[in-house]
Amino acid sequence: MLKDEVRTESYRDAMLKNRHIFKDKIVLDIGCGSGILSMFAAQAGAKMVIGVEMSSIMDYTRKIVKANGFEDQIVLLHGKMEEVKLPVDKVDIIISEWMGYFLLYESMLDSVLWARDTYLKKDGLVFPDRAVMKVCAIEDGDYRKEKIDFWDNVYGFDMKCIKQTALLEPLVDTVENDAVITNQSELYNIDIRTVKVEELAFKKDFKIVFNRDDTCHAIVVHFDTIFDHGLDTKIKFGTGPDNEYTHWKQTVFYLNDIMRVTCGDTLTGTISSKPNAGNPRDLDITIDYEYNCKGTRVGGSQFYRLR
Repeated sequence: MLKDEVRTESYRDAMLKNRHIFKDKIVLDIGCGSGILSMFAAQAGAKMVIGVEMSSIMDYTRKIVKANGFEDQIVLLHGKMEEVKLPVDKVDIIISEWMGYFLLYESMLDSVLWARDTYLKKDGLVFPDRAVMKVCAIEDGDYRKEKIDFWDNVYGFDMKCIKQTALLEPLVDTVENDAVITNQSELYNIDIRTVKVEELAFKKDFKIVFNRDDTCHAIVVHFDTIFDHGLDTKIKFGTGPDNEYTHWKQTVFYLNDIMRVTCGDTLTGTISSKPNAGNPRDLDITIDYEYNCKGTRVGGSQFYRLR
């Protein structure tokens, strides 16, 4: 993630280009990892930065913070956010790089929201303060043929039962922008300042418009991360096919139906997501979709598990 320049430089710019926001403030860094964001906050003028990390990387974080001369400014706590005891009652700013694949897969947003409700001052800030999930559709016949339709005929044998398993798991990979055959439509705009944990299990409508005659094989979800509330210099970075590469890539959901589509027509539906009952780290995702072309309806409901 440190080599992900889009991610790291966006956080750096959000802090260093808004130094007046951080001057003499108390900052909480949730999931501080190597300490890079904590050190940016210290550089921006924070009076105290509290870095919380539950993994064993904390052994290195302490050395990194000391090696860079921030040991008097940055307090490091090893443990789970919900279990550690902060040295202060309230903080002015919360920073965290909590986003996961499909934005919410294995993310730390639950912990960020808990800390927001427990420790953030009434007029405090959250970095980032907004995330927007987006959806589009792609033509991707070569990959589908190689990885999914392969099971239709394996050396002359019918193995379609495995094909259904292959369709069950979304693909996290880089989508070429020229494969995109629709506009990019907003799916879910999440305000990190106010959203509740229970709202992270969602069902949202989408409507996307095809921009050329082609074949539709899959729906793609990606997201934008935004730092803007109360800031003079606003920062945003995207993780879509038309954006610079990030380690989040995009999440691709291959459809049962292969649809010949016409420029100007629409694909509509809903995308719902909730934690898996048996393993809350996993996400159960359902996509309902419908395409009408010249009186012919194509569509259905498809279940996926992101794990």
